Amino acid sequence: MKLGFDNEKYLKIQSERIKERIGHFDGKLYLEFGGKLFDDFHASRVLPGFQPDSKLRMLLQLKDEAEVLMVINAEDIERKKVRGDLDIGYDEDVVRLIKLYRKKGLEVNNVVITRFQASPAVDSFIKRLEKIKIKVSRHYKIEGYPNNVAFITSDNGFGKDEFVETTRPLVIVTAPGPGSGKMATCLSQLYNENKRGVKAGYAKFETFPVWNLPLKHPVNLAYEAATADLNDLNMIDPYHLAAYGETTVNYNRDVEIFPVLNATFESIYGKSPYKSPTDMGVNMVGYCIYDDDACKEASNQEIIRRYFKACEAVFREKGSEKEIYKIELLMQEAGITPNDRAVVTATRERAAKEKKPAAAIELADGTIITGGGTKLLGPLSAALLNSLKQLAGIEHDVKVISPEAIEPIQRLKIEYLGSKNPALHSDETLIALSMSAATNNNAKLAMEQLPKLRGCQAHTSEILAHVDVKEAGKLGLMLTSEPIAEKKP
Repeated sequence: MKLGFDNEKYLKIQSERIKERIGHFDGKLYLEFGGKLFDDFHASRVLPGFQPDSKLRMLLQLKDEAEVLMVINAEDIERKKVRGDLDIGYDEDVVRLIKLYRKKGLEVNNVVITRFQASPAVDSFIKRLEKIKIKVSRHYKIEGYPNNVAFITSDNGFGKDEFVETTRPLVIVTAPGPGSGKMATCLSQLYNENKRGVKAGYAKFETFPVWNLPLKHPVNLAYEAATADLNDLNMIDPYHLAAYGETTVNYNRDVEIFPVLNATFESIYGKSPYKSPTDMGVNMVGYCIYDDDACKEASNQEIIRRYFKACEAVFREKGSEKEIYKIELLMQEAGITPNDRAVVTATRERAAKEKKPAAAIELADGTIITGGGTKLLGPLSAALLNSLKQLAGIEHDVKVISPEAIEPIQRLKIEYLGSKNPALHSDETLIALSMSAATNNNAKLAMEQLPKLRGCQAHTSEILAHVDVKEAGKLGLMLTSEPIAEKKP
């Protein structure tokens, strides 16, 4: 993938911008952190050059001034809400993230449970946090939130919340997912800090949409595609345009809530520090793009990828057709179709020609490698082996896996594990390759090429088994599939 984003510049100017914003207030800033603080793979896909851990690395430059405040909704604990990309509960993810941040060197001492109501699940979670030396604060549901500002900013509103004692100038407020109550937590802290004589500030860190890129820039359209299930919409910030005569981009929920936020700031401080939702943001991503065409192309590819993912979710009865329709409209706006993804065309052509399942992988130099499903190998397995041979400079007709390595795996699957499909999945294929590598130098050479697949595009002519999808993720392949049921060989 052609690079277009300066990651080192981002680390420098983003941390400087946050320090600057702390200085606008009374030495205390609550920074609402939207999206993923760690492993932001969406950003790395649409901004080639952005490292998935960039935001964490940036915050580590501020670690002596910062602490993390985790937020989780009591209702999400009670109903066992799951983070889809990791398939773990929000409560489990909070514990995971606390341990991760501490290991990386960030201070984490507090968790806020919003919309608090006691229950066995919530009580058990609190005890678990206390065992790892985390203090838990309870914030309560407030009738009329967020619109009844006078009541909310009173002793019967935010005044009932348990105040979180923090010690650092920068408090990073983050959560395992949307709807956790990050903004309410920040506002509650501002109210209670003010009662204690501290004029703390609030700012928002959202990577997308990128406020200083055009509304219909592919990077921003890709954000809409990524949040099609939430029905987020990018829009011109009307408050910023009215205040400064400058066109900037924000998203609908921030624009819609701004009058309420403004009134809340005025109720707490007497006046608001901001004139627009854009003013609240500190995101510097747009200043770090040095090859706009590279980012546009990467974002267009992401929109198409999201389209296939939405189709697959509907096929698996885990998504809505509304998401598909929305992304189709976004593709029209971007002037692209699924065939603009090179691996899609290559896969479809091979599948149509051979009338059997097929897969394609696009290597870093743009070479497209295909593979067809057989009784020995699934289509992704075949494309993987062909790609590794191409990267290793091994002739296509040279076998890198010996029959002696394949036969025992197939016998295990059929005779002992009850599988009806003898074809090797991608994980089984790689195990067979590693077994062959012990005695076959070509197999060893092929295995050594595996890191070169990270970031490569891939597509299959049918929905794959979960084990193949998971293995593709481990290899770093950007995998999509046609929404067609897997055919047995």
